[in-house]
Amino acid sequence: MRLPPLPTIREIIRLYGLRAEKQLSQNFILDLNLTDKIVRQAGNLQGASVCEVGPGPGGLTRSILKQGAADVLVVEKDDRFLPSLELLREASEEKLRIAHDDILRYNLETAFPKIPKSDWHGEPPNVHVIGNLPFNVSTPLIIKWLEAVANQSGPFIYGRSKMLLTFQKEVAERIVAGVDSPQRSRLSIMSQYLCEVKLCFVIPGKACVPPPDVDIGVVIFTPLIEPQIQVPFKMVEKVVRQVFHYRQKYCRRGIASLFPYGRSDLAEEMFELSDVHPTRRPTSLTMEDFAKLCYTYQNICKRIPGIFEYYYR
Repeated sequence: MRLPPLPTIREIIRLYGLRAEKQLSQNFILDLNLTDKIVRQAGNLQGASVCEVGPGPGGLTRSILKQGAADVLVVEKDDRFLPSLELLREASEEKLRIAHDDILRYNLETAFPKIPKSDWHGEPPNVHVIGNLPFNVSTPLIIKWLEAVANQSGPFIYGRSKMLLTFQKEVAERIVAGVDSPQRSRLSIMSQYLCEVKLCFVIPGKACVPPPDVDIGVVIFTPLIEPQIQVPFKMVEKVVRQVFHYRQKYCRRGIASLFPYGRSDLAEEMFELSDVHPTRRPTSLTMEDFAKLCYTYQNICKRIPGIFEYYYR
């Protein structure tokens, strides 16, 4: 859609006395050519339903509306930005809705009540989650959404909704890192076992206001029809977290921490039945290796009550 004449984002910031709060890891992208470039990575948004996370003064929001989205819900915790978003809502012919809430608590299952649930095995629906995420919430937020992908809940009750999100460049590189990459981490496995992930491009930190000390990576997530590990999310997350907790050591150290003291026999069983060698480094383990470890751990947990509840301290 073509928006009516509006103050620039820079003018909006001056008009309402807005500033990015460093302690909240906020940064603004003022260049609408850049926000247009980010939004184009989501694909065709004509007639789409979009949830934008943390819109701030609304730069990315304008680009989403320009791309033809029919229903845009913005979830903004910081009430300083509400007047500028209200200005944009009025200019959008009511295509924009504003939720003053914390995205970590907001129930996205109610975001688009008019959108029917679609077949998970079909094409992704025209529903998107887009956000220039503050660095301090990006990791807990993506873990929360990945769990929603696994459970087909939250924004994924509509089907395999795509997510287009920004992260600190190093975090983005961890998300897409492959086998033997020094960046391979818990986030790599948790993201890739559930989604196809792609690092679209990197934004120089100097393109933001205020410029952060790091660059920013733009990542798109497309949920897979079938997860690469067919084990409950929390069980996968526990195995992967413990293995990478000792990323500089052999994987047997992390696997041993899944079990109480004195039960080294269970760790040995994990390696014997999964056919994963205990002296492999965590970064060298493939998705198939993690799948075998998770299946073996699941069987042990079924056989021995209370093992899953054990947490190494």
